[in-house]
Amino acid sequence: MSKTKLLNIDSLSLQNFDEDAELIPLMTPEDEEEINNESLPESLPILPLRNTVLFPGVVIPITAGRDKSIKLIKEASNGGKIIGVVSQKDETVEDPTPEDINMVGTVARILRVLQMPDGNTTVIIQGKKRFEIDEITSEDPYFKATIKEVPEARPEKENKEFDAIIDSIKELALQIIKESPNIPSEASFAIKNIESSSFLINFISSNLNLDVKEKQALLETNDLKERALATLKFMNVEFQRLTLQKDIQSKVKLDLDQQQREYFLHQQMKTIQEELGGNSSETEIEEMRERAKKKKWSKKVQEHFDKELSKIQRMNPQVAEYSIQRNYLDLFLELPWNEFSKDSFDLKRAQKILDRDHYGLEDVKKRIIEYLAVLKLRNDMKSPILCLYGPPGVGKTSLGKSIAEAIGREYVRMSLGGLRDEAEIRGHRKTYIGAMPGRIIQSIRKAGKSNPVFILDEIDKLSVSHSGDPSSAMLEVLDPEQNHEFYDNFLEVGYDLSKVMFIATANNLSTIQPALRDRMEIINVTGYTIEEKVEIAKRHLLPKQLEEHGLKKKDLQIGKKELEKIVEGYTRESGVRSLEKQIAKMVRHAAKSIAMEEEYNVKVTAKDVEDVLGPARLERDKYENNDVAGVVTGLAWTSVGGDILFIESILSKGKGSLNITGNLGQVMKESATIAMEYIKSNAEDLGINPDVFDKYNVHMHVPEGATPKDGPSAGVTMLTSLVSLFTQRKVKKSIAMTGEITLRGKVLPVGGIKEKILAAKRAKIKEIILCEDNRKDIEEIKQDYLKGLTFHYVREMREVIEIAITKQKVKNAKNL
Repeated sequence: MSKTKLLNIDSLSLQNFDEDAELIPLMTPEDEEEINNESLPESLPILPLRNTVLFPGVVIPITAGRDKSIKLIKEASNGGKIIGVVSQKDETVEDPTPEDINMVGTVARILRVLQMPDGNTTVIIQGKKRFEIDEITSEDPYFKATIKEVPEARPEKENKEFDAIIDSIKELALQIIKESPNIPSEASFAIKNIESSSFLINFISSNLNLDVKEKQALLETNDLKERALATLKFMNVEFQRLTLQKDIQSKVKLDLDQQQREYFLHQQMKTIQEELGGNSSETEIEEMRERAKKKKWSKKVQEHFDKELSKIQRMNPQVAEYSIQRNYLDLFLELPWNEFSKDSFDLKRAQKILDRDHYGLEDVKKRIIEYLAVLKLRNDMKSPILCLYGPPGVGKTSLGKSIAEAIGREYVRMSLGGLRDEAEIRGHRKTYIGAMPGRIIQSIRKAGKSNPVFILDEIDKLSVSHSGDPSSAMLEVLDPEQNHEFYDNFLEVGYDLSKVMFIATANNLSTIQPALRDRMEIINVTGYTIEEKVEIAKRHLLPKQLEEHGLKKKDLQIGKKELEKIVEGYTRESGVRSLEKQIAKMVRHAAKSIAMEEEYNVKVTAKDVEDVLGPARLERDKYENNDVAGVVTGLAWTSVGGDILFIESILSKGKGSLNITGNLGQVMKESATIAMEYIKSNAEDLGINPDVFDKYNVHMHVPEGATPKDGPSAGVTMLTSLVSLFTQRKVKKSIAMTGEITLRGKVLPVGGIKEKILAAKRAKIKEIILCEDNRKDIEEIKQDYLKGLTFHYVREMREVIEIAITKQKVKNAKNL
């Protein structure tokens, strides 16, 4: 025989077979005739098979596991290699008896015996002829029996019906191979190459998907034509089953789309993560569920969270929405729902902390203590919205930290300067990629408690853009009647902000939206006097700068007189920010001297101040004593506090025109026009020759022309300047004034009184003229600020002139 590789039709593995081994090829008619001519021995060893039936001509591998079978194969392979193979009636029987085996079987020849790696013995056998057991002659060590051949009734050679059946079997076999996913495509070559009709029937019968009983029935069918028809019948059933199965699969089959592929890939990633010790998405979700059990949220929030958690369970972890949903749930779990700091109601301790950190600011500290007192008595008061209004550098922002420490709450700060996107307050809708909660909710999460002290810094600097109006978005945040259900677009449920103590800071109330300003309690934080600045520098600024520059208290000492020199000569603000910068220069000079091992004065002198900081630069705001008519000192409010303002007027030959310079706003120009018209209409009463208005031009100027100036409070100052000019009588020494005027000569009240008073004290002013209606503002100011000042309260302009202008004319007065 030629070397031919055996076809593995029944999918049994022959991977351990040697490809160069002599194997029996598919049976040819010549082989079949040779087998038919062979005579059978009278007695054979009988090998029972559990779950298969051997047909003549077919080659199959079988595995022997029973001791009797192994011994039979071993002795037979050493002998004639011919055995009888029968099938068991019941495959579950471990040790069959003669009654447990079928009487009709197939004589087989052993082709090869293999010892497998698992210890079993695999034997390859080929069927020869059918036989019938005549008598069991021995059962030990294995079955032996006398046999007789079972003849096969074959049709005549020229039987067209039989030939048609064979052709049908071949054609149907090829179709079954094509439709069946379990049969290798190589089997079709085997079917086409089979020439023997008998072998074709036996070969297909052996490989049909039938049970042992049905195969045994086919084997026992003596008439080859009947066996062919029975085989064809079983093949039709098999083909119909495959066709039906394919139809069903085509109806219910779902194509693996991108999401399903990603799901399978995720399952693999999950397995890899678990092998590497990472957390899978299911583990994360379970952790979230456990964390949720510890939260103190309401039933409504709990239901919403459970709904969103079930939503993430249905998501593919690889899609973009999954990370958004996970961040959303993390936010829910990190927010301090109904978790509050325990307030400290020790009001004396709170007062000490406020006094320790902030010198002055009595009104603010008083209001905080009042709030704590009410909260202590009621314990359910909604937190008020305080707005600290004042110039920069007076301690508005840093006051929040002291308040938080005083009442034992967490401290968070949010800068609103330049904020112009409404989403920064309310958050983005979580349907957007990269969505985030608003900064209010983010700050609450950062604080870890639902009742922190929340500083809204620079609330007057909120901007408006195409992205919305943040000022309007702040209305809900700062309304005590609404913020118990603050709605964040990302959070999608109301969050209680009513227990938060909001403290806003602002430099200019005019830029705050009126509706927003109405929701806040305005507390005016004015500037400091020179004495207060010196005390603040001594208690806070100098120790802070020494620590920041690595120096100790013994390395530099600045006395009160030197600090006062720095305050008066190098700073002109209401706050202490510039003062801190000047002290930092002094400390840096000392640090440099120590590092370079140079000598320096530990106790700073006035000369040291000038050597380090240079000559005093801010003497310009000192009161100017002069003997010139038409020069008056006014008081003004600026964004950095109060300041003094000089207004000067001169006459020149002309036709009575009025020129005003100094970068003045419309209101100040109108004040000058009103003053001029009042003087013209009351010239005789004021002792002025009416003819002068037609012969002289008047030029009024307010110095610092590069600085824009506006407001009504310079009205009395301008009128006084013009009266002094036309009467050629000078203004009294060390006097300043502020107030608005009318055409009838009435004096109206103005604002910013405390800042203006502090500016007057810095300029060494002794007397101040105010409207009578501003008396109440003076009474609210701490008496320490008013030492050395004399106040004149007036209602009409005549009173101002009588108080401010001397009776004597100036030297070299013009003859008007």
